This record gives sequence, C-alpha cells and structure tokens, in this order.
Amino acid sequence: MAKPLQEYQRKRDFTATPEPSGKRGRGKAHALQFCIQKHDASHLHYDFRLELDGTLKSWAIPKGPSLDPKVRRLAVHVEDHPLDYASFEGTIPEGHYGAGDVIVWDRGIWEPEGNAREAYAKGKLRFRLQGEKLSGVWNLFRTHLAGKKQQWMLVKSNDGEARSEKDYSIVEAQPDSVLSDRTLLPRRPAKAAQAPARRKRATTGKKVALPVTLQPQLATLVDSPPSGHWRYEVKFDGYRILARIEGDDVRLFTRNGHDWSSKMPRQVAALRALGLDSAWLDGEMVVNGEHGISDFQALQNAFDTDNDEQIVYYLFDLLYLSGQDLRQLPLQDRRDTLRKLLESHTVELQFSADFDQPVESLLDSACRLQLEGLIGKRQDSPYVGKRSADWIKLKCKQRQEFVVVGYTDPKGSRTAFGALLLALHDHDSGELRYAGKVGSGFSAATLDSIHARLKPLEVAKPALANPPTGAEARGVHWLEPKLLAEVAYAQMTRDGSVRHAVFHGLRDDKPACAIDLERPMPGKNTPNEAPLGTLRLTHPDRVIDATSGITKREVAEYYAEVAPWILPQLKHRPVALVRAPEGLAGELFFQKNAGQLHIPNVLSYEKAEAGQAAMVINRADTLLGAVQMNMLELHTWNATDKDFDKPDRFVLDLDPDPALPWKAMLEATQLTLTLLDELGLKVFLKTSGGKGMHLIVPLTRRDGWDAVKDFSHAIVNYLAKLFPDRLSAVSGPKNRVGRIFIDYLRNGQGATTACAYSLRAREGLPVSVPIWREELAQLKGANQWHIGNLRERLADLDDPWAALPKTRQSITARMRKQMGMA
Repeated sequence: MAKPLQEYQRKRDFTATPEPSGKRGRGKAHALQFCIQKHDASHLHYDFRLELDGTLKSWAIPKGPSLDPKVRRLAVHVEDHPLDYASFEGTIPEGHYGAGDVIVWDRGIWEPEGNAREAYAKGKLRFRLQGEKLSGVWNLFRTHLAGKKQQWMLVKSNDGEARSEKDYSIVEAQPDSVLSDRTLLPRRPAKAAQAPARRKRATTGKKVALPVTLQPQLATLVDSPPSGHWRYEVKFDGYRILARIEGDDVRLFTRNGHDWSSKMPRQVAALRALGLDSAWLDGEMVVNGEHGISDFQALQNAFDTDNDEQIVYYLFDLLYLSGQDLRQLPLQDRRDTLRKLLESHTVELQFSADFDQPVESLLDSACRLQLEGLIGKRQDSPYVGKRSADWIKLKCKQRQEFVVVGYTDPKGSRTAFGALLLALHDHDSGELRYAGKVGSGFSAATLDSIHARLKPLEVAKPALANPPTGAEARGVHWLEPKLLAEVAYAQMTRDGSVRHAVFHGLRDDKPACAIDLERPMPGKNTPNEAPLGTLRLTHPDRVIDATSGITKREVAEYYAEVAPWILPQLKHRPVALVRAPEGLAGELFFQKNAGQLHIPNVLSYEKAEAGQAAMVINRADTLLGAVQMNMLELHTWNATDKDFDKPDRFVLDLDPDPALPWKAMLEATQLTLTLLDELGLKVFLKTSGGKGMHLIVPLTRRDGWDAVKDFSHAIVNYLAKLFPDRLSAVSGPKNRVGRIFIDYLRNGQGATTACAYSLRAREGLPVSVPIWREELAQLKGANQWHIGNLRERLADLDDPWAALPKTRQSITARMRKQMGMA
C-alpha cells in the first residue's frame, strides 16, 4: 500500500525547492486545520487543504472559493500534502513541480459534520470553516466529470455567511496573504494623465452607512507635470494607511486591507481622541529622519522594535464623516474639512500640507532636499478607490525594487557584507538580467540583519541570463532570487546597471518574479503615442458603420488611444489587414502584404511565407497610416521576425453555432481551460469580438509549424471525443450544428488570428479584448466591448496579458502522450 505522502515526495526535489519534505502527522486528538494557498504556477489558482488522517487532503480550485451558494467551483483532487505545508509561503523555483509563488490566502480550523473519514471516502463532505476569511458551512463533493484526476465541486451553504458573487467576490476583495503583506496580483500599468470631461460639482456628501472597507486611490507615475488645476504635496516614504473610526473603535488598514491597529497604538489613541462618531481618513505613516525627511528604513526599524513613538500619521484626505460619504465632493472641499478636524492635532497626527506654487520650482526644491518627490492632485476630482490619472506622482531620484541575486564580502572595517548584486526581469523575454550593485545606505544593524537573511539563500550558480564576469564576479556569493531591495539611483547605464545607488530597505510585499524596470508614463507624445494631428486623414467624415454612425476619424482616434496596448501585440509579428474602403456596407479586403499601400515605416519580409511578403507594424505612426489606408482589423501570425519558422504560441479559436446560447460558449471555454491546466500549460484569454473566445498558449520557440499544429489538433480531437455533443473538431457550418468548433487551423504557417485590441468589421465595431481568467464567468458576450466603451475598461486595467511575453513553456513528450500522440 502506497504511503500517504509518497506521491507528494516523488514529485519534488527537496534540495532545490523550499517546500517542506514533511512527515505524516501523528493521530493525537486536536482541532483539524485547514488552509487555502494562492498559487501562481502555470496558472493562478487556489489550493484548498483539509487535515485528515495525518495529512492535508488537497484540491486545486482554479477560480478560488465563492461565498455564493449558487456558484459551484471546480476542485481538482491532487496528492496529499504534509501538515507543515499549511504555513508554507515562498517561491518554487522554475523547472520544478508547481514552479511559482505561493502565499497562505486563508487558514483556520474545520469541523466536519459526521464521520469525516467516511464522508471523504464517499465523496461527500459537509463541514464548517472557522478561518480568517472563510467561515460558515461548506460542501465539497465528488462529481462524475471526466478527467485524469477526480473532479470535485466546492459550494457554500446558504447560511448567514453567504453572499452573492455579483455583490462581493472574496478572492477579489481580499487578495493577499494572512501571514504576510504579500499578494500575487499583478500591478496596474500607469497611464498618462488626461484632462477629464467637465464634472458636475457635488456640493454635499451622500448619507450612507459607514462602509466596512474602502480601497485607496492610487497615483499614476508620470515623467513631467501636466497643465490644469493641480496642487502638490510631499511624496512621503512610508506605509499608506486608511483609518476607520466608529466611536471608540479605531482601525488602521494597509492598502491591501490588513488590520495594523496593534502595530500603532499611539496613533489609534490619537485618532480616538478626535471624538468623531464615524469617519474614514486616508494618509501615510512615516518616521521623520534627523532633517525632517521621511525615512522608510527608520519606519521599518520602528515596526521591528515595536516602537511607535516616532511614527507620524500624515493625513491628506477625508472620505467619510458622521454619516456622510464625502468621496464625490471635490478634493479641496474634503481637505478643507480635514484641516479643520486637525486644528487641535497632536504630534502623532499631522495634516499633509499642499503647495500652490509652480510645480517646476516645487520639484526642484524637493529634489535638493532629497525628498522622494511630489504627489499632484487635481483639485476638483472626486475620490476613487483605484489608480487614477487625477492623482500623479513625480519622482526625484529614480527608485524601485530590484531582485537581490548575490552579495560581496566586506572590506576594511565593514562587517557582514560589502554590496548587494541586483537584477531585473527583462520586460519582453522574462529573463533575469544583472542590474549592478548597491553598497551604500546600510547601517551596522541592517548589515547584520540582512546578512542573516542572505546566508540561507546561497547557491552555487547565478540565476542570471547575463551574469557579470571578471573582477566584478570575483568572490560573489550567489543567491536564490527571492529577496527584493528598494533602491534609489541617479540613472541607468546603457547596459542596464544602476549608478549612484542607495539602499532603502528590503520589501516583502511583492513576488520577485513580478519585478522589472518601472517606466514612467510620458507626459508628452512619444513614437508609440503618435498624435492624431500628425496624420493626414482623407475622408475623415466617411461613415464606417451605419448602425452607430462611427466615422473614419473616430476609428483613427481609437487606434491612436489604444496604441500603447495594441503595439506590444503587433511588434515584430507579421500582420494582415482587413480593409473597408467604403465602410462595412462595401466590399472588405483581406490583405497580407503592403503592396501599393502608402503606409509609413511598414516593414516587409519577402521570405516570411512562400509567395507572400509579410508586413510588420512596430510603430504608432505605421498603425495610423494603416487606418488612413482604410484598415479596420489587424490579424497576426503565431511567429515573429526573430524566427518565422518556429511559432511562439498556438491559438484555440472557439467558434460556435450561432444558435447556441452564450452559456454554452462559457462552458466550452472552461472545459478547454481545464484540459490545458491538466497539461500544465499557461493560457491567456481574449474575446474574439464576434461570437467566440480565443485561447492563446505561449511557447518557447523550439518546434516547427507542423509539430505545433499537430499538437493543437490532438487537443481538439481529445476534447471532441470527450464531449461529442458539445464540441467539434471538424470545420464547416454543418459540423457544428448545436456544437462549438475549436479551430486549430489558425496554427499553420501564414494563418492569422484577430489581434488583441483590434476592432472587428461588424456592426457596432466590437473589439477583441484580453481578459483575466477570473472575468470569464461574468462575460456577457464575445462582443461585450466595442469602440464606444473600451476606453472605460482600459482607464484602470491590470493588463491581463502582462505575463504573456515572460511565460516560458514547451510542448513536452508527456503532453503529447497524454493527447494520444505517438
């Protein structure tokens, strides 16, 4: 009989992975523990674990738990894990089973109803959870769905803890760890500030109950100040904190929702002394250094030593007061009220002053005083709980997190270590690349404490694509790339190394795999944001779509606005155009080469495909030039000009019988995703803009076209055999009556697929839009977004495809065997 942890241990190399090797627990009477770990492996999912018979029975839940009793979550049964895995957080190295970041999303105890062992054997568990996030009664039952592993379902019982998924998604509302301040959510791309449409000015607050939680408004990094009515505050170097007051109950929350009230009792007392019956305030906790400048390292030290005497809470916004929601009021009105509240403030509470002076002079003064920079806020703006172009940040020194990949020995009187070696992930390839050293900014205490964290991470070889050589590499102690250092620097050299770097602290709130070079959004037009005014547009008032009245000029304006989003999908990739010289009512032309088209800076490759020259669009002016040539749609290859003979992705295009309901498309997409998950392939989703969905599977350039196409065909055949009444592997309308054809034919050389963010030549001009996997169930249709409403989505979007160019995966012999290929 196999040992309970035999499969777990067989899959792992414990000399390389930080996961516990584990032993089966002993059967002493005690409360049974549970945990849920958020795991960013080949795809982001949640691992649900229940203690039973000395191990953690484990299920992988792709979409995480839901509090809605009407929502069933797929739970794939996986191997048992050891009990000490319940507290594991860390990064499983690339190349190892389950590679990726892991956090403990929830933990607590579970109480089974009846005999847990018998219920588990029967495949029907009912139990109560007492966790930090989940509570109440839950059901976990085995289904008869086909699959290599047992398919279970996790469902919330309809009790007092249940909530509608439409009103509240707990995985979205509480994304971070219960053990640390870490989260696995990607960071949002900043956009340049644009002047908003004229707002109707709110004059009074709205009477509502005191919100239980609020999300902070975040600033967008820009490289030059905009025009308009702005005022500027000092950019503090501390922790963002929201304060909730309900009588004597005062709570302090981090930007990720952690309750830090116990860390700062003096500040809690000071807020309680304001005598407010109910309020939400926003500000930053800092420790001022000897020159009155906020010092992040000093703040860290204060927390490490439980000493809050020097912590100052600088308050800059008032969101709610005495039954009134103030967030829709103009900023200056909210701040006027806040200033009056703090007139008799204590040393622990300070009003964050703003300055009505020329921003250039303010920024120059801030930089000379060695401040981090300025925060600019539009004076008539409401408060929104997300990143917004109404708040901007202007930095003095460039400053960001770097991955620590090594350290040098100390010299002279220095102790512990000399310098830290830094690295960043390449934005395009995902490779970890050397970024120089930082040797200043350390105190004697930080040298010792950091050195203690470095020693356990030492490895024999650097985890770098371009490790330093010669004298620069001599005597270096290489490290696993797990720690992050916040570093300020004057500039970056041409070879990507920091100059005049100063250490500001280690950070534990982000995964190392997410760190690449932070790029400020430009304040003026760049080659990737070609101004429409530079385009000579003929017949700008020609109506392209009679149903919506959209004109050629509006098409050009759309592509000018989405250029920063669509160009990364177009760059270096052969593209075909769908042209509509007379609009949708006229004849459409599918064009694979530039031919006689006068498109500026378009690239042509004669040998990309037999008998065809391929064109490539790498610039915004080229994109807009294609619009001038009456382009509506863009369709891209699955390969780039780096190697036309080896694709770097394959596509599965789900094409339905038009008579099928949208629910059938969602189910087919989920079934396909489940199989790709089983194969261990990371997938990126987008709407087609028509009737279906596109599943994009990135690949390392290794196999030729035929091998990749054959594998995608095998996937489709496998699915069609499993679900013959739902899915078809044969093209043609007669073969998909009542079914969905999964089109693998787009994976041949020269075949194309609609590009992400491309318009589609259909009524209303819908758009093919990348989505997060978690958004799939809420989609209302493949044409949900169109030329008229996509701007709202992009205004504050985490890029769902940010990780696509960094994803490294290949078609393996195991995968081919699973699909029945010889």
